Amino acid sequence: MTMHSTVRLMLAAALASVALAGGCASPKSECACCADDAVAEGLESKAEAGGTMNNPPLQTATRMADPGVDRLTAFLVGDFSSAEQAKMDPDYRPITLHTRRIWSERTDGVWLYVEQAMATAADKPYRQRVYHLTGDGGMSVRSDVYTLPGDALSYAGAWREPAKLWGVTPERLTLRDGCSISLKVLPDGTFLGGTSGTGCGSDLRGASYATSEAHIFADRMVTWDRGFDAEAKQVWGAEKGGYIFVKAKPSVW
Repeated sequence: MTMHSTVRLMLAAALASVALAGGCASPKSECACCADDAVAEGLESKAEAGGTMNNPPLQTATRMADPGVDRLTAFLVGDFSSAEQAKMDPDYRPITLHTRRIWSERTDGVWLYVEQAMATAADKPYRQRVYHLTGDGGMSVRSDVYTLPGDALSYAGAWREPAKLWGVTPERLTLRDGCSISLKVLPDGTFLGGTSGTGCGSDLRGASYATSEAHIFADRMVTWDRGFDAEAKQVWGAEKGGYIFVKAKPSVW
């Protein structure tokens, strides 16, 4: 056997060994071979995670914990009523307020569905909003306020029938510019804050803008929403102070 034949046999044996070891034995460059191996490893990883390239695995990311946001969420989620205040003062009406967490799988903060209605017309809420809570990791929480798409009343009762919000996504919501509420944690652990300036537009009863103030406790919240005309004269909302909503019972969803 010639030396040339021997070299060819040795080369063939080496290539066969590489193939058996799972490497790339094609006449490609070394980089192309590495790329093929990387794709294979990627497919294997996807398979191990329960997905394929055409059927990606479920997202497993979790939201970073924020003490302020988590505490405020615990305070806000539940069922509230101003009935007790209304009994004591006829200037206030009995109102129900329901808050539920939605889209808990999202990692960009906490999203809440909020519904308010007169106790005598619970199936016809006068206010339905989505709040988006984000924090600075410490003592401050911001609540951006959104309206729902289409006819809001079609979502009435979503606090007890979450399926009514099927198909609604953050991208379909409308941000109420200037109506965000900034809250700070007080030394006693409660939250106090409100809107800033006159940027929250309102045309209800001749108003030019609206303001919101809130003091939120573990078992109740005091909210004061008011509308003002261009001369800063109050045209709607409670005049003596905020509504006191007492938390009726814990509710998780």
